[in-house]
Amino acid sequence: MSADHVSLHDFDDIAMLYRQHHGWLRGWLQRKVGNAFDAADLAQATFLRVLAPQGMQGVQEPRAYLTTIARNLLINHVRRRAIEQAYLDALALMPEPVAPPPEVRLMFLERLVELDRRLATLPAQARQAFLLVQLDGMGQQEVAAELGISLSTVKRHLARAALRCFFPEQHDE
Repeated sequence: MSADHVSLHDFDDIAMLYRQHHGWLRGWLQRKVGNAFDAADLAQATFLRVLAPQGMQGVQEPRAYLTTIARNLLINHVRRRAIEQAYLDALALMPEPVAPPPEVRLMFLERLVELDRRLATLPAQARQAFLLVQLDGMGQQEVAAELGISLSTVKRHLARAALRCFFPEQHDE
């Protein structure tokens, strides 16, 4: 971020906001995540978001503002941990010679998290249709029956999900 987005006055405001609320926010996050390390990371990430170009413009209730940012970061954190745990559980079932090396595991985990983020932007039914086909191996006709929708709607959902997963920059809504 360039300095021309944030004036010196904004930095003073942010510094004061940090001094007044960082401890409280870190404590709130620690109660949510259960450990000081993740809470400290999430608190810092929250204040980094405050440094974004829109900054503190129009903020009347700093704690509510910080809580909103922190809650969104916390949701992403919990989601990532759930994906990571599911991936580690799947790896644990693999025989050792078949399991990928650590750098491949990390790369794959990052891809899974990104895919989850992309799928989360889809309507629930489109996401569900995609997951039924991709994870459960159901055919399109089976998905239509399962969801109580037409085959053409299933096909439309699958196309939309595939575009979102594989070409997100072209289909941001």
